[in-house]
Amino acid sequence: MAASEAVYPQRGMAVAWEPVRTRCYAAAGAYVSFTEELDVAEAAGTAMPDGQARADAVVRELTDAARTVDEFYRVNGDGLAEAARVRGAIGQVVAQARAEGEAALATARGSSHGNYPSVVAGVAELTEALVTLPANPESAVGAARSGAARVRQAVEELSNALAQAPFRATAATNAIASVTTRIAAVRTRAEALAPAYSALLREFNAASSSDLTNNERNSERAIDAADAALEQARVAAGRNEPETALDLTATARAHLTDAERLIDAVTRRLDLLREVRADPAAQARAVRFRLRDAQMLAVDRGLVGEWGSVLDAQVERLDRIGSGLTGRHPDYWAYVTELETVAEFIAGVVDRMRKHTDST
Repeated sequence: MAASEAVYPQRGMAVAWEPVRTRCYAAAGAYVSFTEELDVAEAAGTAMPDGQARADAVVRELTDAARTVDEFYRVNGDGLAEAARVRGAIGQVVAQARAEGEAALATARGSSHGNYPSVVAGVAELTEALVTLPANPESAVGAARSGAARVRQAVEELSNALAQAPFRATAATNAIASVTTRIAAVRTRAEALAPAYSALLREFNAASSSDLTNNERNSERAIDAADAALEQARVAAGRNEPETALDLTATARAHLTDAERLIDAVTRRLDLLREVRADPAAQARAVRFRLRDAQMLAVDRGLVGEWGSVLDAQVERLDRIGSGLTGRHPDYWAYVTELETVAEFIAGVVDRMRKHTDST
């Protein structure tokens, strides 16, 4: 029972054992009390009233208590034996984990890649895991088991870092070459941004590109930041710090992703607005088609009373949006965004209708 509580306290065996234990102590107490009275009566040479009946009762109580213990062990014996084995072996488990950890630290100290950040971090984690191992594992089985598991995990991570270290230099070289090529490609793409933005201003309502005003400047900053990170990566690689170089190339890639997003926002906006201008009704037809599908779904699933008027209102909403395309330079961007808002609203209604019928 002590082993079970130390190893598997979540099983609550102590609570289940307590009434059995209490019954045993009560039976033992009744036996001791009865035998003391027998001794006194024997010494005095007197008879004990109801002696045989009381003796039979004590025997029954002892027998019942023993039977209760046997039944408890029949049900829980395997788990108790397992807990005892685990507690008996925990010292060896901790000792083995400690030996593995110290061996891994020795390997790291002797490695030519010991200054790599991944190795340094692995050494720190393993060192801390070893320090926190219980000195007396048998008295803290749960903490000892989790501590040994933490040591083994730290050993695995440090070993992986050491195994990958020899390949970091090649990976850094390849990453630097890849980012160099990508920067050149993004700079080429950036050359299309200014003409595209100029075309937006010439061909469309100023409101259609007001949110893109700073994209050219911000994309240039992002590319310059990527260039700076790449240069730092080259310096780190030259100092035999490939992991630092890899981190810097990752930073450069993130800046380039930002630059591409800013560039594409302008060029794609121009393409979209030209497409809408060529056939404004096409965008509305697509949304009306979705609306008709939603209305049919409401009919098919018997939800017209709940959603019919809501969907019908979108017809008038689409009519109002279409009537807004007026003047020499209609605001096609507002037209598109308003249609997207209606489309998203319809999609939300469809989703709720499907969930409603699925739940019923």
